Amino acid sequence: MARSVVITGLGPVSGVGLGMKPTWEAMLAGRSAVSRIDTFDPSGFPCHIGAQMRDFSIRDYVPKSYRKATKVMATDIEYAVAAANLAATDAQLRTAGTDAEAVVKPDYQPTYNPARVGCHIGAGLIAAEINELTQALSEARDEQGNFDMHKWGREGIGHLTPLWLLKYLPNMLACHVTIIHDSQGPSNTITCAEASAMLSIGESLRVIQRGSADMCFCGGAEDKLNPMAFLRQIFTGRLTTTGNDDPAGAVKPFDEKAAGMVVGQGGAIVILESRETFAKRSEAASGDQKPRAYAEVAGFGASQSVHIPRSNQAPDPNGRGIALAIRAAMREASITAEQIDLILPFGSGVPEYDQAEAAALFSIFGNRAKEIPIASTKPIVGNCFAGAGGIDVCIAAQALSEQIIPATINCDSPLSGLNAKSQASRSAKLEYVLTYSAGFGGQNAALILKRFTA
Repeated sequence: MARSVVITGLGPVSGVGLGMKPTWEAMLAGRSAVSRIDTFDPSGFPCHIGAQMRDFSIRDYVPKSYRKATKVMATDIEYAVAAANLAATDAQLRTAGTDAEAVVKPDYQPTYNPARVGCHIGAGLIAAEINELTQALSEARDEQGNFDMHKWGREGIGHLTPLWLLKYLPNMLACHVTIIHDSQGPSNTITCAEASAMLSIGESLRVIQRGSADMCFCGGAEDKLNPMAFLRQIFTGRLTTTGNDDPAGAVKPFDEKAAGMVVGQGGAIVILESRETFAKRSEAASGDQKPRAYAEVAGFGASQSVHIPRSNQAPDPNGRGIALAIRAAMREASITAEQIDLILPFGSGVPEYDQAEAAALFSIFGNRAKEIPIASTKPIVGNCFAGAGGIDVCIAAQALSEQIIPATINCDSPLSGLNAKSQASRSAKLEYVLTYSAGFGGQNAALILKRFTA
């Protein structure tokens, strides 16, 4: 039989803060990080708002011996590295990255044998920083001032630093995390838009279940709040263009007046462990060193949506792909639709995506979809793309651990009567929580988390 797997460390990073404490406080209070963008001038774009990270320095989250390597980290990589540090610390893990003296201790003993530690991190298309490209591009123009590919190859590219490409490869998120924490087990990178983080968590789940590792770093991170990446999102037509005057109220998941999403910075890494090996280390620990398990991962499912009339550039309006992933997760968890107590949806606030999700939920839960609480994180932290699912899993796990449903905001008239209307956080009896991601392009992933009992 497959081994049971638990979540023991949470490392969210987003506009509401770094780590689980500020993140959970924002979720309980319904406090949004969405504001006018100030890292670049957004006035030339139809959307002026996003959920920005603030007061962040990667140097606070890497060992001193590794700080030189931060020069070749794009912000996406920095967020993943910081999130991994927060998650490992939260899980009371001793690794080469959490123990500053590890590299000079001859008798150093990490929590887990490095060969039994895996790493699976979701990433996106990392946009190059404009200030790095400017000089190179300016040298690659023809006499009319137009970009010339031949001049780019002969002259322009020479103005880039020799290690320039290392900052922008998607696999570098997992690469740096594995080096810092000496993770030598199975590792992979998944690039499937908003489904990336949850698919990566599913990959780690399978690796541990089949006995190829005892512990894994998993999740995702992304930064699309820079001019190049932001422009690409403008072209998709998914960003809100009506919320500039009310940033905190701009994203309205499952509301009849929903008008689009906003870009968020960040993501999350979570620590998955075999329940068996976690129990052993928990028994051996005492006092402040005793780790906790937030939740058990009961089921996982993945699917691909296909909407031929729109060439898959829009979701299937019936939500069939989303429903397939959810049903697969429920089958593995061996539960029925009646047993789900809370749903953390994709919930972006993009009308056609919200409608597809609503259709999927009604196809599975019937009229009970009007009763199960639905709480989206996107009005609070924005859409963090490859990192979005990681944040949702953190909130789902914390909700189960605390037996509290986070606040729901910005939904006054729910679609089809879904139980997504704005309300304050509240205590509830939670046994199973469903969370899922629906990526732009059709990839879907769903997880069922179960309340942990010793």
